[in-house]
Amino acid sequence: MTDALRPMTKQRLYEQVLDRLRQYVVEGGLKAGDRLPPERDLAQRLGVSRASVKQAIVVLEVQGLVEARHGGGTYLVRDSLDVEPVERMVERRRRLPDVLDAREALETKLAELAAERRTEEDLTAMRDALAHMAGEIERDGHGVEGDRLFHAAVTAAAHSSLLAEFMRSIADQIAESRTESLRQPGRPDRSLAQHRAILDAIAAGEPRQAASAMRRHVRTVAKVRLLDWDPGDSPS
Repeated sequence: MTDALRPMTKQRLYEQVLDRLRQYVVEGGLKAGDRLPPERDLAQRLGVSRASVKQAIVVLEVQGLVEARHGGGTYLVRDSLDVEPVERMVERRRRLPDVLDAREALETKLAELAAERRTEEDLTAMRDALAHMAGEIERDGHGVEGDRLFHAAVTAAAHSSLLAEFMRSIADQIAESRTESLRQPGRPDRSLAQHRAILDAIAAGEPRQAASAMRRHVRTVAKVRLLDWDPGDSPS
């Protein structure tokens, strides 16, 4: 059965607010660090409830496009509000828990094996990856590429072709979870510190400690705002 003829749905009201906010930023020439009008003012000017404005702001926060400071307003994190379609966010939210479960199972074992089998070349690759990530963070980046390189180096250090194949089979989903995690406020520095703990255990040849450090790390990765976000079903 095809679902091509599923019932039509109307755009949610907060999605319309997102469209207007994106247009407002473009027309106003706003840049990263600029403040959006207060929610009360936005609601009045757009002719919608504050609840709809608040839902829109939450979507922008989840996507790392704005920062809502308690009692201090909402500020742009980037120079534009290129918002990911809400339906795509809903789909990512649906599959993310399964991806994180797979990551914990696979990467915990990979870290354990890496502590038993790593070579000096493997350790050098991990150290280089963390240096790369630290450089990204120093340049105000999220450290995404350094994170990818580190986990790839741990996978290689396990010297398990089948587990490496499993990791490659979900590479796109892992990349998605990586980006989702690293755009959480304060997360890049925390992830870098956790990576160093994993590396220390692997370098010391301590499989149990390496597995434990990786498990703590992946469970931190699982703490993302997307999973707390309720997309709502009420259309305009």
